[in-house]
Amino acid sequence: MAGFRFPGSGLRALRPAAFGADPSGERMARIRRSPHFKDGVFQNPGGFARTRPSGSTREFAKVYFDKESRPRRFPRAAVPLHPTTAADLAKAPATGLRLTWIGHSSVLAEIDGQRVLFDPVWGERCSPFPFAGPRRLHPVPLPLTALGPVDVVVISHDHYDHLDMPTIKALAGTDTVFAVPLGVGAHLERWGVSPDRLRELDWHESTRVGGLTLTATPARHFCGRGLRNTQHTLWASWVVAGERHRVYHSGDTGYFEGFEDIGAAHGPFDATMIQIGAYSAFWPDIHMTPDEGVRSHLDLQGGGPAGVLLPIHWGTFNLATHAWAEPGEWTKDAAEEVGQTVAFPRPGEPFEPAGELPVEAWWRAVSGPIDHLWRRPRGVEDVAGTSRTDLDLAGER
Repeated sequence: MAGFRFPGSGLRALRPAAFGADPSGERMARIRRSPHFKDGVFQNPGGFARTRPSGSTREFAKVYFDKESRPRRFPRAAVPLHPTTAADLAKAPATGLRLTWIGHSSVLAEIDGQRVLFDPVWGERCSPFPFAGPRRLHPVPLPLTALGPVDVVVISHDHYDHLDMPTIKALAGTDTVFAVPLGVGAHLERWGVSPDRLRELDWHESTRVGGLTLTATPARHFCGRGLRNTQHTLWASWVVAGERHRVYHSGDTGYFEGFEDIGAAHGPFDATMIQIGAYSAFWPDIHMTPDEGVRSHLDLQGGGPAGVLLPIHWGTFNLATHAWAEPGEWTKDAAEEVGQTVAFPRPGEPFEPAGELPVEAWWRAVSGPIDHLWRRPRGVEDVAGTSRTDLDLAGER
């Protein structure tokens, strides 16, 4: 059966290749030595974080299957893509820093003469199976080969919408380096990446690739690809610093006080790529609302508006019960309140943070009526206040 294998001994469930591989040997020994690994699992900063939906299954099902709100989770027309070509990306950025949002959390960062590709997902579904799971809401804006040479691929964690087996297999045939959190290298090795091209880091560890320093920094999330979630692979946000510029990619994370520490140690940043979608009252600890995303950017920049915020983790896959356009609209509102500059590129649209920014609310032309769905649920404080503790489901019904 293509894509499946039987273990050498014992009768076990079939394991799709997309599940990857569990860490073992010296890799597992290193994981056990990590100060962030305790009681057999990796721990979140600040302790416990709920990784499964809170509340009753009945309440979640009522929201998820609601016939009135369900259509709002999808665009009403084709998502506009920017017609970027290989020739466009072959031209060096005039300012030394250019970002191209591919969609979801995939971003090409061209920084001080080198190219870094964050969380590349070119697959049709974020799922271990080609016939099931969340499907793209828009095509990939350009082929993987059109990006040109990539110096480093950075992976934030091993969930399917961030670590895509078909994409990794395609990149395995190049000479790119892969920077990944502890344990994630086991997946990549199974898919054909040579161990000598892996840089596997714990939080606060750094590696050099050419003129870039890449540092794995804390995040508040979780991991796992198979039916049995062992929590033996780490999740991370990332700092990439060149000679003149530095950027930050949040990966997936709930809001936590550690953003201030990351900013103090590694900032300020010319640009941050911040997760602002797939949030829900049912899992408030592991994904940020747009308000929290803007607040995290401010924390990273020392407390005030600075640099450019690029919203990520929205628009490409339907992974939560909020309206499709809500993350963009809510982020725009929250950023305007505090005077923070935000770039809103169409998928595939390159921009230079020091140059002219894409700021049009392009999603409005292809979304259903937004009404007030994007406004803060009761109990959510603004970016200057404390984090929320009692979300209701406003905007999800």
